[in-house]
Amino acid sequence: MFNTSNPNNYKYLTKHLEIHILGGIKTNKLESLRVTLSVQKLKSTNILRHSIDLYNDNQVEKFVRRIAERLEIGTSITRKTLQELTHELENYRFLLLDKQAEANQPKYKQLNASEEKTAINFLKKGKLLTRTNEYIGKSGVIGEDINRLLMYLIFTSRKTNNPLHCISLGSSGVGKTHLQSKVAELIPEEDKVEITVLSANAFYYFNRTELQHKLILIEDLDGAESVLYPLRELQSKKRITKTVVHKDSKGTTKTIHLTVEGPVSVAGCTTQESIYEDNSNRSFLLYIDESTEQDKRIMNYQRRASAGKLNEQEEYLAAELLRDVQRVLKPIKVINPYAEYLELPQSVFKPRRTNSHYLQFIEAITFYKQYQKEKKYHKDTGEEYIETSIEDIIEANELIQEVLLRKSDTITGAARNYLENLKAYLYQQEQTSYTSSEIRRNLRIKETTLRRYQKQLQAEGYIRKIKAEKGKSYHYEIVDVEEYKTLKEQIHSALSTCITKLSATSTP
Repeated sequence: MFNTSNPNNYKYLTKHLEIHILGGIKTNKLESLRVTLSVQKLKSTNILRHSIDLYNDNQVEKFVRRIAERLEIGTSITRKTLQELTHELENYRFLLLDKQAEANQPKYKQLNASEEKTAINFLKKGKLLTRTNEYIGKSGVIGEDINRLLMYLIFTSRKTNNPLHCISLGSSGVGKTHLQSKVAELIPEEDKVEITVLSANAFYYFNRTELQHKLILIEDLDGAESVLYPLRELQSKKRITKTVVHKDSKGTTKTIHLTVEGPVSVAGCTTQESIYEDNSNRSFLLYIDESTEQDKRIMNYQRRASAGKLNEQEEYLAAELLRDVQRVLKPIKVINPYAEYLELPQSVFKPRRTNSHYLQFIEAITFYKQYQKEKKYHKDTGEEYIETSIEDIIEANELIQEVLLRKSDTITGAARNYLENLKAYLYQQEQTSYTSSEIRRNLRIKETTLRRYQKQLQAEGYIRKIKAEKGKSYHYEIVDVEEYKTLKEQIHSALSTCITKLSATSTP
């Protein structure tokens, strides 16, 4: 009888011997079976304890003789008992390995007919993006109306051949990681990989296709600096390869290639936009809402949660529906017949990469609306595809304006937020100039942070220093109060003009 109910003390009982396997068995080295045994005759207090590798024949034979001598039992009985025990432990170890493999498998949810029908009906109805945004809010994502929908669509693009990526930016403690994790909860578990800390070479040891069409979530880019290079390669080239030296069982040195295939969608959070410029260039930059109105919304939600007044069932059902929606989306090619007519505003920096992101975002919206599209087939290859509509482009333009605005700015997002807050303060006070101490006091900004912002704004020509009266502090003034508003209008006008031209064109 072989009893494994106690994982640290298996029991093996025969007509003659009682054997305990102390500490269980290890599953990491299949070439050996090292165990610690406690052996005794039935109804005897004479116990023999010994650590042994049951795959080592010399050790087993010596142990057989020691048992026979110490417990006064025949060697043939002892040898047969150890052979049978070895067979039982061997089978049980394989069983444990199967259980471990099963436990490590991502949990795939198989939708039943009702769940699948509900998800498809959700995707078929009109105003899909508006309804999706409402359900994201119902799932517990507070405020951030544009950012949360952008992020959800970016995460959805992981299923396409050209996934998008995003980086959430903002001050410490404003909820970057919270927003990312809450929206990521709307993506099925089997489709995402979450990273806190990872060594430099870890990415190369995933299985070849393990990351394909996955969402990779990085809690803080500061804690994952070592993997940013392979991540960039995955984003750009959609595969990474590393050549390593390996010795085989005969001692022969060989070089082997470790290849991991993409594409992947990558999302991360940071407070330091300028440090991760290479990664930022490949990503949508989502600036977290740091307004007092958003503070109030979040704190009100926290109070309601603490008071037990949240409808947790409604939040769960909304999130579960959006996860099911993700599961019913199928890979399909997207063709944008209007792509040649689309132009970015002249003010956008790095227009080549931004233009690519813009077109991919339109494709992501079309892909998400696949159940509202007529399926077409390429006349030469027979490949199935769906087409982008003008409505998709209009929706993309509405969502992407803030992204393009930030991509057109010459200063960092943090400096821009400071400058806009400064403009609002000066407008309220009905004044045109200010001192550093005044702003530090009224906008509650640390001296080192303020100095950094002032230096950047002066260098870029957004503010200038005014000569102070003798014995008084230096004053500053804003060069052009309307510059950001003008830039916003230019981008809106350029996108609107583009849509007007498309609408006037009967055939693409």
